[in-house]
Amino acid sequence: MKGRMIVLDHLGEVEAAALLVEGKLHDILIDHADAPRPGAIYRAICDRPIKGQGGMMLRLPEGGTAFLRAAKGKAPGQALLVQVTGYAEDRKAVPVTQKVLFKSRYAIVTPGAPGLNISRSIKDEDTRDELLAIAHAADLPEGYGLILRSSCAGADPVEIAEDIDAMAAMADTVMAETDGKTAEALTEGDSPHALAWREWVDPAQVITDAGGFAREGVLDQLAALGGFHKLGEGGMYVEPTRALVAVDVNTGNDTSPAAALKVNLAAARALPLALRLRGLAGQIAVDFAPMSKAHRKQIEQALRAAFRGDPVDTALVGWTPLGHFELQRKRERLPLAPVLGALIS
Repeated sequence: MKGRMIVLDHLGEVEAAALLVEGKLHDILIDHADAPRPGAIYRAICDRPIKGQGGMMLRLPEGGTAFLRAAKGKAPGQALLVQVTGYAEDRKAVPVTQKVLFKSRYAIVTPGAPGLNISRSIKDEDTRDELLAIAHAADLPEGYGLILRSSCAGADPVEIAEDIDAMAAMADTVMAETDGKTAEALTEGDSPHALAWREWVDPAQVITDAGGFAREGVLDQLAALGGFHKLGEGGMYVEPTRALVAVDVNTGNDTSPAAALKVNLAAARALPLALRLRGLAGQIAVDFAPMSKAHRKQIEQALRAAFRGDPVDTALVGWTPLGHFELQRKRERLPLAPVLGALIS
């Protein structure tokens, strides 16, 4: 199978989407019915401040709780509009922000952040001028801003304009829901199928028939996901713990400096996919195969290049005193392993 393919299917009763590149699993999105989706918008009620952190615990509908950082000036009982930024860690509150965004395929509407911006990845000046004209013609509510995404390049101007209008109307409706004394869900956030259409679809073949995961080999590749990732003669172990994700790289039988550098570079390039498919995030500590400190710069460059194309925000923190490399990855997805067995059995 050549090129990119998107498969929209279900795992049991749960909606899921897979992205295949040259037949290999490149990304997987699985819905989690028992957790608020990232992007969901709530009217939440301030509950109690967290001393020493400057944050506030919030009440969500049906007994849910959220945590808002930088909540200075907020009082218990106050209603706030917040947006879910990621999944909660085990037994912790859902992370939220007051910087609410309304994102579609072509546009991001930004209430409270006026200004017109175009994706930096669009370099052609004529295209940028055309998009800027579309943006200026948009009927945005006062105080709202607009970002035109990279997917606008080559898109139908009419579709872009309609997309902007739809997002602006939705934003205006939702942002008016500040009144109220009870917590309420205002939007559900994007499902895996909606996210796939928004983020992956062009250019790609899209499979929507039931049973697509089985026919296209997605189930087999999911079942084969484990903690070990073979890299030539060596390999990389990816092992989540309660505190962090530990990654161990080894060279196999060849312990030469050249073999160590080779497998370490391969591990740096493979790490984003390994984390993405397994839904792993938080603090990540990589124990590379023993190598000269002179080679660290090459490893850092390989990591930076590899994570540049990854959709999940990841900060490259740097080397620890023990020689490990630390990363911090946004928790936009839940770990795949705890639920995968039940879903595909």
